[in-house]
Amino acid sequence: MNKHFYAGNFFSDKVTIFKVIITIFHLVGLLGMTIPLLRPYFQFLTPFHLLLCTGLLFSFQKEWNLSFILFIFSSFWLGYGSEVMGVHTGFPFGNYSYGPVLGFQMFEVPLLIGINWLLLVYASGEIFHQKIKNDYLGALAGAVVMVVLDVLIEPVAVKLDFWSWENDNIPLSNFIGWLGVAFIIQLIYRKLSFIKSNPLSLYLLINLAAFFFLLNILLR
Repeated sequence: MNKHFYAGNFFSDKVTIFKVIITIFHLVGLLGMTIPLLRPYFQFLTPFHLLLCTGLLFSFQKEWNLSFILFIFSSFWLGYGSEVMGVHTGFPFGNYSYGPVLGFQMFEVPLLIGINWLLLVYASGEIFHQKIKNDYLGALAGAVVMVVLDVLIEPVAVKLDFWSWENDNIPLSNFIGWLGVAFIIQLIYRKLSFIKSNPLSLYLLINLAAFFFLLNILLR
């Protein structure tokens, strides 16, 4: 009894601590990105910020079985592969190219982009796993959340030189492409059998949405 009580308290404390860390990092990042003198340093730190959030989120994943490893692999490479195809052919997102901010690139796409796809699919998919039983509707709901986030991210990403669009115009095809690719990966998430419960998913997505929403206002 006491063991379960203390284990529960420890888990609750850990969740609270990690939530505080996530909020602090986003608040500091918000401050750094809006101060021109500090911005280059925070642009440099962007990959580490994303990796930290992914690490904190995955620290609460209870089951690392073969299905979960397969999800990680497929999510990373399908997301990354779609970006490579997008950069070189214009399909499915449109004509764009990446700047140097997001770190090491392979085939002109930062490897970090695969992590970004993995993080967003995992976090948004978890939100609807219990609420929507139909896999196709659940996958669509998760994909829509990802598109909404992308709507917030795109203008900021362009201003911070994460990537740039042809003629400085973010095309509708980008959001349609995001919806399609996200739906496919979300469906894989739904179909694979592993524990899908994470106390940080919704909190992290809210922080990300608030972060980019405020940056859209502050960087005008």
